[in-house]
Amino acid sequence: MNKFGLIAGNGVFPLEVASGVRRHGMSVIALAHQGETDERLAEMVDEITWIKVGELQRMIDIFRAAGVETAAMAGGISRANRAASFAPDARALAMLRRIGRFSDDAVLRGVAGEIESAGISVIDPVPFLDGALAGAGLQAGPEPTEGQLDDLRLAVEVIRAIGSFDIGQAVVVRDGVVAAVEAIEGTDAALRRAASLYGKGLVVAKAAKRSQDLRFDRPAIGPATIALLAETAAAMIGVEANQAMILERQRTLASARSAGVTVYGYE
Repeated sequence: MNKFGLIAGNGVFPLEVASGVRRHGMSVIALAHQGETDERLAEMVDEITWIKVGELQRMIDIFRAAGVETAAMAGGISRANRAASFAPDARALAMLRRIGRFSDDAVLRGVAGEIESAGISVIDPVPFLDGALAGAGLQAGPEPTEGQLDDLRLAVEVIRAIGSFDIGQAVVVRDGVVAAVEAIEGTDAALRRAASLYGKGLVVAKAAKRSQDLRFDRPAIGPATIALLAETAAAMIGVEANQAMILERQRTLASARSAGVTVYGYE
């Protein structure tokens, strides 16, 4: 049986990837990050090793010893935990000095490059997931108003404009006014900040940055996203059709319908 390497971060995405890979007849060799990865992953893979952020040589050694030739990254690492548990080895430090930038995209590209230099291909895991990508148009919830679609278009324009600066994946708009731009605090904190300033009816756009490598940093929403939108009384979230993922799709869209939150795939 072919062996697939999974570098797992937080959230449900690693669980869905593990399940999808095994449905395709491959065994899963997982590297799970301490304090981040859902412990349920251990029950869904063939082998699992718990590592700290930055143990790059150890990651490569484990995959090579297991006979892994193809691997993928799934799930993020929270910035707070990244600082607390960062334990870079000599290979990771050399890579960081070489890339010279510490943005998410630059670091992930650097990690992928190191893994590939060891003869292990780093691929996009999405093809292993059935129906993971958002479609075009209304996905769930009420039909958007023209005003909400105008807000969505503005939010997308802002994301495109700032994309080359590697700032964030989300912009929040209401009534033609930009309420928040996601930066280091993450999407959840940005949306809560916007809600505290502008109240109900926010429109959120989530999209890949212009230079983003979708193999390991693809925009995604899931049940937790819908719960947050409902908590903040947001009206709508727009995600890029055929690019962004809807994790736990049935549950996510059902939650959106129940909460009266519009999920819309824009092109």
